[in-house]
Amino acid sequence: MPERPNILFILTDQQRADTVAALGNPIIKTPALDRLANHGVAFTSAYSPSPVCVPARCCLHYGQYPMNTGCYDNAWPMPTDRPSFMQALTDSGYRTHGIGKCHFTPDAKALRGFQSRESLEEVPRRDSDDYTHMLEEQGWGELPEPHGVRGEMYYVPQVSQLPAKLHPTQWVGDRSVDFIEKQKKTRQPWMLYSSYVHPHPPFAPPWPWHKLYRSFNLPLPHVPHEWESLLTYINRNQNRYKGRDQGIDRNLLRNIKAHYYACISFVDYQVGRLLDALDATGQRDNTLILFSSDHGELLGDFNSFGKRSMHDACARVPMLASLPGRFEGGRRCHKPVSLVDIMPTFLAAAGVESKSIKTDGVDLADTLNHNSDRKAVHAQYRCKGTAIYTTVTEDWKYAYSAPDQKEFLFSRKQDPIETRNYAGLPDSDDTLERLRTMTLDWLKSSLPGGESTAYEGDDWKVYPKLEVSPDPNQGLLTQDRPGYVLDLPGYSD
Repeated sequence: MPERPNILFILTDQQRADTVAALGNPIIKTPALDRLANHGVAFTSAYSPSPVCVPARCCLHYGQYPMNTGCYDNAWPMPTDRPSFMQALTDSGYRTHGIGKCHFTPDAKALRGFQSRESLEEVPRRDSDDYTHMLEEQGWGELPEPHGVRGEMYYVPQVSQLPAKLHPTQWVGDRSVDFIEKQKKTRQPWMLYSSYVHPHPPFAPPWPWHKLYRSFNLPLPHVPHEWESLLTYINRNQNRYKGRDQGIDRNLLRNIKAHYYACISFVDYQVGRLLDALDATGQRDNTLILFSSDHGELLGDFNSFGKRSMHDACARVPMLASLPGRFEGGRRCHKPVSLVDIMPTFLAAAGVESKSIKTDGVDLADTLNHNSDRKAVHAQYRCKGTAIYTTVTEDWKYAYSAPDQKEFLFSRKQDPIETRNYAGLPDSDDTLERLRTMTLDWLKSSLPGGESTAYEGDDWKVYPKLEVSPDPNQGLLTQDRPGYVLDLPGYSD
């Protein structure tokens, strides 16, 4: 058997697909990601199978869609009765290590197949977070919100309370470089999971990175003429509870984007350090590098913020792969791929026998080399009476929003920025019916018995329509950490 490659999996949180300079963004600075894109392969139609943190990560860990993992929203538990890609690699002889955000539920400290972890979570718990322990050892005491101030500040751009050298993004980079350097003398193949909280809000880059982009130079969000008709209940509800539905401040929108881009560039700086470490230790040519994100961010597009939506801004993610002989040449693959493809890609590259492991994904190399006959990828989100189901082909994107009882159809060729809904056009009937059938057939394929909450017979199951309260004070969210108590004697009592 030829030497098995090392695997470096770099994952960000909430990073849009259109935030890589080499793939067409003329403003953002991402020299490290550009190196990957220009030497490896960029999958330009990569989609999250569930555009929200925990379900998306569960899908990539287990190579299955939510209807098969049973994990639909952030509070839902991940399965324990099947191997993750980390477990499969561990069992096959890989040294496996995780650094940074894993977002495991219900046990945040679980290994789930890793041999070891160094933890850093979005909402850290003092008793289990390695990063916050480091801050305490550095004399910072307990810093309740090291990733940025949440609550009412959630979408207010801010500067980190920490210097760059102690910033959580830098910590993941530091620990990842250290791991790579320690592996240079071993013959055992390794898999490193290097996972970053940013650019997830709050957008809090460290000084001086917050000055990298000046807000007055950045474009406004994409808001098409028909934007209101393109929203779902999920969009409207998120805008309410995230405190973003009480008017538009264009200067603030530009400043939000500036800080969001700065967070990405600071992650990119860490990616560059990892690539340099691979080069310096002679491991680059035998390391499969895969970069992606769990989902995107609306960032003001359609006058909306957050995720959980079928819009490309939050459903499509960056996906870059590099390995000589497998993913190389600066190629661009425009066929739809998904985060569920990551597990079979890793196992195939590692030579792991996977016939006994059920996945919904396809090896990215097979898609790249036209060895897959898959026609579409899918996504679903379901929580508290809301649900949205999405199917993406090379030419079309279809979505059904259950709380709106409404279908959406976007032409990916004629209207890639989603300015209008083709579902209502008379010459789109055949395409609409074909994509609807494809989506329903996919939902019926899950075992056991299909995703029966979604359909009834050959059509969508009808649920009551949902509306956001007209009272702007109803439905707001604080997003404080669990157990938070304001303790200011004489003021808070």
